[in-house]
Amino acid sequence: MFKLDPIKNMNEEERLKYMLMLLKGQLSSENDELANLSNASAIIDACVDDLNWSGFYLMRGGQLVLGPFQGLPACNRIDIGKGVCGTAAETREIQLVPDVHLFLGHIACDSASNSELVVPIIKDGKVFGVLDMDSPKKERFTKLHADYFEKFVEQLNLYIDWTKVCF
Repeated sequence: MFKLDPIKNMNEEERLKYMLMLLKGQLSSENDELANLSNASAIIDACVDDLNWSGFYLMRGGQLVLGPFQGLPACNRIDIGKGVCGTAAETREIQLVPDVHLFLGHIACDSASNSELVVPIIKDGKVFGVLDMDSPKKERFTKLHADYFEKFVEQLNLYIDWTKVCF
């Protein structure tokens, strides 16, 4: 499919740009939402260092329900407004959390997680879920990551019919 050898010598921003290129290639060559979301989480895992979890929570029945991901088993359901993911969905804002242990109400699905980045998935004014990334390293994520993962979600929105995976 694609080789990840080139990323070995890339700086962080070059890796993130490469990740977006890989995502676009994946999305433009496949029309199945589940396959695309599964590969999207794999692309993140392959391109971003120091992650212990990356994936999606999808809106179903008024809750965020676990979707395609890379990492250890995770929480199955998250209420809107609860934890970092639920807060991102409720506020419709990116949550960049340098130390999850200082985030009031953090839900610890994996005790190894120390920092988190969550990007709400919003299309046509409706929240369809969140893209969630966890790291065992405190302060792993920066504004650069937030900016690129916002672009990542924008790319997904061009190709994914969220109504097929969310209800």
